[in-house]
Amino acid sequence: MKPILYIVIPCYNEKDVLPITAPMFLEKLNFLISSEKISEDSRILFVNDGSKDNTWDIISSFAASDKHYKGISLSRNRGQQNAILAGLSEAKDNCDIIVTVDCDGQDDLNAIDLMVDEYLNGCEVVYGVRSSRKSDTFFKRTTAQGFYKFMNSLGVESVYNHSEYRLLSSRVVEHLLSFKEVNLFIRGMVPLVGFRSTSVYYERYERLAGETKYPFKKMLALAFDGITSLSIKPIRLITFLGFIVAVISIIGIIWSVVNAFIGHSVAGWASTVSIVCFLGGVQLISLGIIGEYIGKIYLETKQRPRFIISERTDDKNEK
Repeated sequence: MKPILYIVIPCYNEKDVLPITAPMFLEKLNFLISSEKISEDSRILFVNDGSKDNTWDIISSFAASDKHYKGISLSRNRGQQNAILAGLSEAKDNCDIIVTVDCDGQDDLNAIDLMVDEYLNGCEVVYGVRSSRKSDTFFKRTTAQGFYKFMNSLGVESVYNHSEYRLLSSRVVEHLLSFKEVNLFIRGMVPLVGFRSTSVYYERYERLAGETKYPFKKMLALAFDGITSLSIKPIRLITFLGFIVAVISIIGIIWSVVNAFIGHSVAGWASTVSIVCFLGGVQLISLGIIGEYIGKIYLETKQRPRFIISERTDDKNEK
């Protein structure tokens, strides 16, 4: 029996690129159907993440024109991670496999063929991994590679050069949705679910239209969320740093007492100011990191919904 595939695509202010890429997604879906790799019941599911432009109107028009298009709209902007989760939640009961991909046309859609092949060979998680970063600027390439290395060094398990392009079986999605945290970093959560996995490699192109929704500032915020959501290593580093500073302080006290006894003590403000500033800086940084964790705990205890779906194209089509 051929598997039912849903392609989940988060969208935020994508009025410029969506008319270009939506037909590309449909062409790929129809090719996989005609190749008899997937079922005719497969669909493309757009998730409108509270866009401020007419993205939702474009999605609705596509859904009205072809049954293979579907769409849901979130009640407000919740960010890419929550939009993907909303799409996974919406699709999981209607399909066997789900592919998540950005709508900007940068990811090579031919990789979906390889992902489906790997699923048919028994893999339930297939990561789309960039084979190179030739299309990136030097700054983007350097910061992105530093991002993955930094995350791994702080204990967050992730696949190098993998973003949100992946295939998941509905069983994996079911278990992924059992993770109830509000602060999401899906590319770090999927490896925690387990199951047989593999990677397929592809070239990434330049954005076809519109502007990137992940500048350096957002990428940095995502990294910080991922670290504090999935690792306690920063807290352990603070403990280690505190131990080192305590040892240095004890040595400094002994040195001061010895010099006072032998009459070599020097009254100076430079060394005193340096030590006070150093300790003050360490304490403020440490309190900031600890405060970030406490803030995450505070948000988790509220148990607020991670997303709210306000509209579905199915509802419009039924009227």
